[in-house]
Amino acid sequence: MDLFEIRGGTLDVIAEEAEHQDLSRESTTLESFNVTSDRGGRTTRDVSTFQRFSVDTNESLHFEACEEIPPSPTGAEDGNDEDDVFKEEGTETEVVKISNRLQGKVAEMESFAGHLEEIFLTVEENFGRQEQHLEQHYNDVLQTLSQRYDERAAGLEEEKKGKLEALYKQLLSCGRAMDASKELIETAQEIYRTQDKRLFLKTVMPTIKSIEEFAEEETDLTLTTRLEFNTPLADLSDVKTMMDSINVVPAPSAPVINPQMPNSATQTSLRVCWSLFSDDTVEYYELYYRPVLEDKPADSTYTAQESKVKVKETHCTVTDLLPNAQYELWVTATNTTGISPASEKALYMTVPSPPVIKRRECTSCTEAALIRWESGNTNPVDSYTVELSEMGTDDTQSSVTESIVAVPTCQCLIQLQSGRRYLISVRAVNIGGPSDRSEVITVSTTGTFFYLLEDTAHPCLSISEDGFTMFYGDEELPISAMGLDDNTFARCVAVLGDLIPVRGRHYWEIEVDDGTEYRIGVAYEDTERNSYLGAKNTSWCMRHILTPSRHKYEFLHNGWSPDLRITVNPVRIGVALDYERGTLSFFNVDLEQHLHTFQCHFRNYVHPCFSLDNPGALIVHNGIEAPEYAFI
Repeated sequence: MDLFEIRGGTLDVIAEEAEHQDLSRESTTLESFNVTSDRGGRTTRDVSTFQRFSVDTNESLHFEACEEIPPSPTGAEDGNDEDDVFKEEGTETEVVKISNRLQGKVAEMESFAGHLEEIFLTVEENFGRQEQHLEQHYNDVLQTLSQRYDERAAGLEEEKKGKLEALYKQLLSCGRAMDASKELIETAQEIYRTQDKRLFLKTVMPTIKSIEEFAEEETDLTLTTRLEFNTPLADLSDVKTMMDSINVVPAPSAPVINPQMPNSATQTSLRVCWSLFSDDTVEYYELYYRPVLEDKPADSTYTAQESKVKVKETHCTVTDLLPNAQYELWVTATNTTGISPASEKALYMTVPSPPVIKRRECTSCTEAALIRWESGNTNPVDSYTVELSEMGTDDTQSSVTESIVAVPTCQCLIQLQSGRRYLISVRAVNIGGPSDRSEVITVSTTGTFFYLLEDTAHPCLSISEDGFTMFYGDEELPISAMGLDDNTFARCVAVLGDLIPVRGRHYWEIEVDDGTEYRIGVAYEDTERNSYLGAKNTSWCMRHILTPSRHKYEFLHNGWSPDLRITVNPVRIGVALDYERGTLSFFNVDLEQHLHTFQCHFRNYVHPCFSLDNPGALIVHNGIEAPEYAFI
């Protein structure tokens, strides 16, 4: 029977048992449930539906509501509504428990059926190899016997030829002797019949001498060769050895370990497969593995400790490994005769560790978010996957998760919808599969959100832990105590905010103090750290200056400012940046008063920038919705 039929039949039996238990428990309930097995994975629901997916198939269990029982015509049950509610809730709870138990049984049976299928395939494979082995031995024995027959027939043919040649030579010798004897007899008869005495006496003596000589010659009348053929016992020891070897399994040849398949690993385990390209019979395999040391010195002789696992199948799951580590694996096959040579070594990798999102380097606006993270792995990964799901107004997470795959670097710009909140996480991916999710962060698209970049801050400037407040103290630091680098402001006590890498409209606010001199605005990434904000054509800023007579405000770009006078000192300043229109505007938030607008063409994305010209503090408020007057 096919394994699929076995599984289907098992599900039907479980379904019948569940239906029987359901009906027995719900004799008084208003609604009944029926258990069905649907291979398509679809559910229909009127009251409640519970669905659990099996491990290896697309099968699922569905609890479908049956038709409602019509109310009693006498209305006798109307007084028991409250009891019916409790019974119904208890019944639903019981149904959930039954469905969970059934799902557990289905999962166990699926796993057992899969194991039986693997064993079946292994047995079938071994039987096929044994059958091929016997057939090969049979052909080898027939070939050897045929060779022995040909050799024996050729030997008999040579022996026959030698005997016939010997007999033929002896026959010729006898013929010559008979001819000589016949000739002597005829000569003697002629002499005997002659009438001439004188001639008789002259010829009789030589003839007698010839007869005597002929009589003295010994004629071998025995056969010079034996009529029997030499039939020695055939040496069939090699055939006997071959026949005996049928029952002796030869040592297997070296297995061939397969390259790593995608998604075949976890953080601490590897699934390894191999194959045998011969007809060898194998009792078990031994899989050896050891980590590959990346930072080992070239002249070091140290090698990592190897481990081994003994299995009967041509696959194995190795556990208790390091995450995002490279392992060297090889395998040998063993039977009753001996051990095969080791296979070629293969390299496998475990799944990476989860990335670590850099919260302080993540920015967002009304239409997008820039997420940055660090790999957290010593070995490089192939790519990253960013996952996001929307949060509802009641702080519930959406069941739909979107994924952005094949992100090559440790940052990703994600297009989002305005006025929403999202849960975002990152996975690292290599040949072994995806890592676990990173820590989830919440991103809001209500307004533009950024942190202050501490690595750009002047040494005299302090940044608060939340990343939104900057302080300039009274104490002056000596130049020797200032740790300056190429990215740090050296002349101006300033700091940049995160880059705003999304076209569109952006808005944030700064809380200031009347007694503080400051500069606020935007600047390019390559703004000179050795100059003041607004002094070059790479920055635009609003400057507040304290004079003995009044508060002076300047709007600086490339060292020039228009002649403007502000009568009410702002304590909360709004900054509106519009990439598309090429404008940068400043507002007195408390009065909703427009202060000034720069008309400019931004050639690159800009950073928010802040500077303090005397001791004091600035507080940045971002991630807020822009007021209507900001982009009129």
